[in-house]
Amino acid sequence: MIEAAIIFAAACYGIALLLDLWRIALGPNAADRILALDTMVINVIALLVLYGVWRGSAIYFEAAMLVAMVGFVSTVAYCRFLLRGDIIE
Repeated sequence: MIEAAIIFAAACYGIALLLDLWRIALGPNAADRILALDTMVINVIALLVLYGVWRGSAIYFEAAMLVAMVGFVSTVAYCRFLLRGDIIE
């Protein structure tokens, strides 16, 4: 029963990733694209956690933490670039 739930959740997050790609391609402005990239990072984290539960391995949770840290830093850097024109002052 848990495998069916994991497969269903992974399919839902896969569809969400496709919708994020659609928003990145057709976003009306840069802020929408940044938000779509941040949402894509969250969906990838969820997929990594689901895969870790399915495989029964803790290494995927650590990978999810690394993706979360890199995603946060990249979102902040991209927002700073749009607001100020540079990342490091």
